[in-house]
Amino acid sequence: MTHLITRRAALALTGSALAAGQAGAQSIPTQPAPPLNLPVERGATLRMLRPVRFVQPDEEVFRANCARFTQQTGVEVRVDFVGWEDITQQTAVTANTGAGPDLIIGFNEAPHIYSDKLVELSDVAGYIGTKYGGWKAMAQRYGKRAGGDAWIGLPFGSSGGPLVWRKSSVNAAGFERPPEDHAGFLRLCQALKAAGKPAGFALGNAVGDGNGFAQWLVWSFGGYLVDENNEVAINSRETIASLEYLKELYATFIPGTIAWGDISNNRAYSAGECHLTANGVSLYFSMKNDAALRPIADDTEHSLMPLGLQQTSPMAGLTLNAMVFRHSRFPNAAKALLAFLLETEQYDPWLQANLGYWSQPLNAYSNSAVWTSDPKVSVFKNVMDTTFYAGYKGPISQASAAANADYVMVQMCASVASGQATPQQAVAEAERRARRFFRSRR
Repeated sequence: MTHLITRRAALALTGSALAAGQAGAQSIPTQPAPPLNLPVERGATLRMLRPVRFVQPDEEVFRANCARFTQQTGVEVRVDFVGWEDITQQTAVTANTGAGPDLIIGFNEAPHIYSDKLVELSDVAGYIGTKYGGWKAMAQRYGKRAGGDAWIGLPFGSSGGPLVWRKSSVNAAGFERPPEDHAGFLRLCQALKAAGKPAGFALGNAVGDGNGFAQWLVWSFGGYLVDENNEVAINSRETIASLEYLKELYATFIPGTIAWGDISNNRAYSAGECHLTANGVSLYFSMKNDAALRPIADDTEHSLMPLGLQQTSPMAGLTLNAMVFRHSRFPNAAKALLAFLLETEQYDPWLQANLGYWSQPLNAYSNSAVWTSDPKVSVFKNVMDTTFYAGYKGPISQASAAANADYVMVQMCASVASGQATPQQAVAEAERRARRFFRSRR
């Protein structure tokens, strides 16, 4: 969907965002930072592309924030909101044709794929990082060019997918909360299955849920797709151990998870068919705001995915990552807009409007009121502190993005769970498929 914000429209849209921003500014600590020197080009207008909202206030406050930029600078801003499944394709078209939006807020590694088509953003990242307590670990990983300190993207937030579970069911199964170790987690899932209240995790080609579960499974045993030198390393004893474990774990799942997409577990959990899964905060709020489903929301808890053999929960969030294209006639205006949107008066109201769906990339915003607004969303607060990311442990690259998009790890797991392949056969096939990308795209 599209929205054109003119200077006249800006005046009508700023009230609520301004009020919330003034309240939020009082709780967000800042540090002195040398001001940016970004003289806006004469006659500048901007067009931005970004993913459609997952919670309605996301879009409303984002539009109001862009309207405030128009009001203060005179720069008209057009924002096109497109479906999640379309953003990657439209980013590729923009980069390859050298025409289209001035800015795109895409996902994860997008700036690393098209780095030669982008304006460097180190000045904006330096200013914002200094002022707001520094960038979190995953923000730096996705924002900086691999192996250097130049910023090619500006992460705006990340959506986590921790465990979502029915407290009454877990407690009735003999557990206070889901265990952190593999053996304990398996025992919980077996007990839930026996009680007719099974767990379920996506093993289909689901952008968020499928990749998220497969990555957790392999990483939690110490496996990874590629090593620090971008050498394919999926065929390891650690990965095989994770797939052996999956055979037992999958036997406890609700039927049909092999074909689950990103919406499937939401439906199963809301229907009371599944009592343990992994999802973003949107599932909880959709039930909390529905009178018929409120009892399930009241019985719902969140916790990080089990540690397994790791010291921290091996989860990678889906990250919004902004980039400015070289074909833009107004690069200073584009960078000024991004800086403006990350300032307290704009960013904190937007963060709060998302109800915890997006977690902040900057340390100062850990103080946002959103994280104390509901105890059940606090687990999402530190999503971007993780050291895990799509493509872990190698540098983010076009190859890692392609392997992720081709569901190499997801389909490896699904083939074992479905009985179509042994763990040894599955890792060998995953290795073969991964080598195609990492040999040809390094």
